Amino acid sequence: MTPYLLYSDGQGNIFEDTSLYAIGRSGWDAMPVAEEDWIPLPDGGSLYELPGRKGIGVDVVTGELRLCELGWAVAAFIPPAHTGLYMAAYETAEDAPTLPLFCYTAVGWHNDVFYVTALRIEQDIRQECSGFDAAKVKEGVSTLLKAYPHNRLVQHLSSNCALTYECPAARNFFMGRWECPVPSSPACNANCLGCISFQPEEETIDSTQDRLTFKPSAAEIVEFTVPHLEQAPYPIISFGQGCEGEPLLMWETIKEAIIEIRKHTTKGSININTNGSKPYAVSKLMEVGLDSIRVSLNSARKEIYTSYYLPNNYQFEDIVESLKVVTDHGGWASINYFVFPGMTDCEAEYQALRKLIQYTNLSMIQWRNFNIDPDWYLGKIGVYETGDPIGVKQMMTLIKEEFPNVKFGYFNPPKERMINFENDFAH
Repeated sequence: MTPYLLYSDGQGNIFEDTSLYAIGRSGWDAMPVAEEDWIPLPDGGSLYELPGRKGIGVDVVTGELRLCELGWAVAAFIPPAHTGLYMAAYETAEDAPTLPLFCYTAVGWHNDVFYVTALRIEQDIRQECSGFDAAKVKEGVSTLLKAYPHNRLVQHLSSNCALTYECPAARNFFMGRWECPVPSSPACNANCLGCISFQPEEETIDSTQDRLTFKPSAAEIVEFTVPHLEQAPYPIISFGQGCEGEPLLMWETIKEAIIEIRKHTTKGSININTNGSKPYAVSKLMEVGLDSIRVSLNSARKEIYTSYYLPNNYQFEDIVESLKVVTDHGGWASINYFVFPGMTDCEAEYQALRKLIQYTNLSMIQWRNFNIDPDWYLGKIGVYETGDPIGVKQMMTLIKEEFPNVKFGYFNPPKERMINFENDFAH
């Protein structure tokens, strides 16, 4: 089974082109996809038209690659817990607009079903669309706003995160379950090309959400996180969210909050999502009760990392040291690994990831989809040749075989799961 290529008429309508089979993209190159790498589009996925771009497919008669001239190319957004194996294959016109900050997975159509090139890397259901109840979210917002009428963080999480952006973590918090987001910093010490909360005015892409505008106090953090840790099932609180800057810039406040939280409860996990730029701060947080860290990175190679993050007053070696600090303290260290087929699974990246795992004793890789315009990204970081890909799935297999203790997933695990973590990835 190989699905047919999809195209859009530019009016929101999508059609299949039965003269072309759908293929995928890895790095700069378009290529056929093995049948087993196509899965039905998961619930919560959606389709995008790609203006100014013509889809590339395989001619069903001649077997040659050619463009679809019937309309714009189409790509899929795949929901959390799934990792894309190939991007959509297309040719971009010179006047094509830059694509917004989403992932662009290859998609096709076969027997009345949309298919995407992906695998499910995580069985956790915490962000599945079917699990959210809008009425319960609104009820939770109303209840907590009444309970904490002067808490700016609760107000931010309700009006901005849960109700405006429909952030899954914030919605779960107001439904009283699992991972509770704790934005803590309005400032950042990186200038990430694909930042979702801040973009320079002259840039051709827009940030998808507004950044936190205030510095919360430790008291504000403690007020609503202690009840969550006490009452929620499999509770986690996580500093560092997409709607803020870098939480380690507020590490003294976070330290004060952790100390106070642990005076009131021993339940649940305390996590920080971070760029890992301050190993000293990470060490201080571990000393007072931080359980886990998740460091985001687009690459385990210093030059690729630096050209995307554009760090201020820190360097790649600092983030590596932060991961090691956590595991040296007996904590759980994850990387939020932005998967870009053709870059993530090239030989140089594979070897760099091996070295990172060996040095840091890494606990987990969260294989996340990279939300970015592929052409724009590669051009910005100056990569015009990515070499032959290993294959995302094959790279996962190689890492799992060499490092069987490294867990694969998509979300920050609660303490209970850290102890009895079962990998869902089968190789």
